[in-house]
Amino acid sequence: VQLVESGGGLVQPGGSLRLSCAASGSIFGINAMGWYRQAPGKQRELVATITYGGTTNYADSVRGRFTISRDNAKKLVYLQMNSLKPEDTAVYYCNADVRRTIYSSSYYPYWGQGTQVTVSS
Repeated sequence: VQLVESGGGLVQPGGSLRLSCAASGSIFGINAMGWYRQAPGKQRELVATITYGGTTNYADSVRGRFTISRDNAKKLVYLQMNSLKPEDTAVYYCNADVRRTIYSSSYYPYWGQGTQVTVSS
């Protein structure tokens, strides 16, 4: 199973970016998907999650500015980031709970390699 993020970059404060994450490989089903971030010297933290049915959850620091969405058929998850602030600067990681085969009902977490988001003037 591979998760590949894209869409990071350098943006000025107040700007917007859209992150994408594509899941591929041996996948029978995906439950929750989400975005996490890790700033230098800090622990990885939750940004937003979304269930297969579309229920979302956001960190207080991004609620109202970020929007998570997904395309179940294409195994994609997105993070639309608006009104970006310097404190949003971090490596953003995609996460997915994956069921790999029909023979096992267990879901396991997988992570992408991360994409850098830098908010600076």
